[in-house]
Order: sequence, then structure tokens, then C-alpha cells
Amino acid sequence: MTDHALRSTLTATPDGVTLRVKVVPGAKRTRLVGILDDRVKITVAAPPEAGQANRAVCKLLADLLNLPRRDVTVTTGHSQPRKTIELVGLSLCDATDCLRRLLQSN
Repeated sequence: MTDHALRSTLTATPDGVTLRVKVVPGAKRTRLVGILDDRVKITVAAPPEAGQANRAVCKLLADLLNLPRRDVTVTTGHSQPRKTIELVGLSLCDATDCLRRLLQSN
């Protein structure tokens, strides 16, 4: 994984960053998998019903990035595998560093 590939998944915003993800619901494990094109691939055990997968993604990211759950929200793609997640209170540099470490440890 290159820093360029990781940086292509993130965009700075006035309040933090947005993260582009590809979510695979109904998986055996909830985890970050790696980089897929311009997205971070995430698998979640939750089914794609009634927002369960979205909540699982937000909980995973909040836990991994040490953010309050309220600061991690799906902004686009609520019913699609390709989503954009807003991470409030996290700088682009900190998000890049943290995601790099998390993905390298997989």
C-alpha cells in the first residue's frame, strides 16, 4: 500500500476529513481489509438491513480512530456499498497516519 493510494481515500473538510469506503456486509469478521481503487475496503458482520451495516462501519471506525461515535457518520451511499464517511475532529495528517498503521497491521 502506498501513501498515494491511502491519500486518495481521504479528503480534508472544515470539520475533519471524509473517508471513501467500500463496505461488504454479512462478512465473517468486521475489519479493515485494505485499499481497493480509491476506497478503503471494510467488511462487517452486520447484514445490509435497516442501517445495521452502516452503524457497524461507523462503530468500527470510531473505535479504531479513537473518535466519539457521534463524530463518525455516513454522508453518502447510505444504501450502497460505496459510501463516504465523515470523521469530525480528525486532521488529514492524523487520519492518514492512523489508517496507514491500521492497514499495515492487517
